[in-house]
Amino acid sequence: MRRTVPLTITFIVGTGLILSVFFPPFETVGEDFSLFFDIIAVFAFFLGGGNLLRVHGTRIQKKRRDWGYSFITVAGFFLMLAAGLFKLWNPGGITADVTAPGSLFQLMYNWVFNPLGATMYALLAFYVASASYRAFRAKNSDATILLVAAFIILLGRTPLGFYATSWIPDSFSLLQIPNLAIWVMTSPNLAGQRAIMIGIALGVVSMSLRLILGVERTHLGVEE
Repeated sequence: MRRTVPLTITFIVGTGLILSVFFPPFETVGEDFSLFFDIIAVFAFFLGGGNLLRVHGTRIQKKRRDWGYSFITVAGFFLMLAAGLFKLWNPGGITADVTAPGSLFQLMYNWVFNPLGATMYALLAFYVASASYRAFRAKNSDATILLVAAFIILLGRTPLGFYATSWIPDSFSLLQIPNLAIWVMTSPNLAGQRAIMIGIALGVVSMSLRLILGVERTHLGVEE
């Protein structure tokens, strides 16, 4: 019974969503299920917050390595939670929008969360540069093609690429580096992106069918 009920619910919901896409009379079914998804997401927020407090609370209690970062994480969690629930410093009061200008929630988002996100993305640039150096070394034919394409794209996005090939006549404009960079992005690169998207779509369809038919049961937990 513990396995049959979840598998039955998964089959009914999955089949209903498929029918809502391909058959107009079932269009409202997908809209109705989306409401249930929102309700489930609310419980997921509670579970996520509880798990965050459990993990970092244990680390703080036992004073494990770098437990100070866990303390900052928990303090920030409660501060943002209080700012959102009680709408602290909100000029419109408790009934106003939580993101109203001047509210503590909006100030924390603009002056703390956004700079932290920008810092994280800025640090990723160093990892991207390191990975690019290892990937673009012309060790074989594939790496050579990747290196040439990257070189063309980089030059095509700078004034140097324009001035270096501005002498090429318009009848051979494709050979100008800016135009060649555009061709690389709109033809070979786009073809590769579409191939990846097709592969992802086939994987999603395959996994969805496995879940609906009950073949894939890992989401139900480990068998006892």
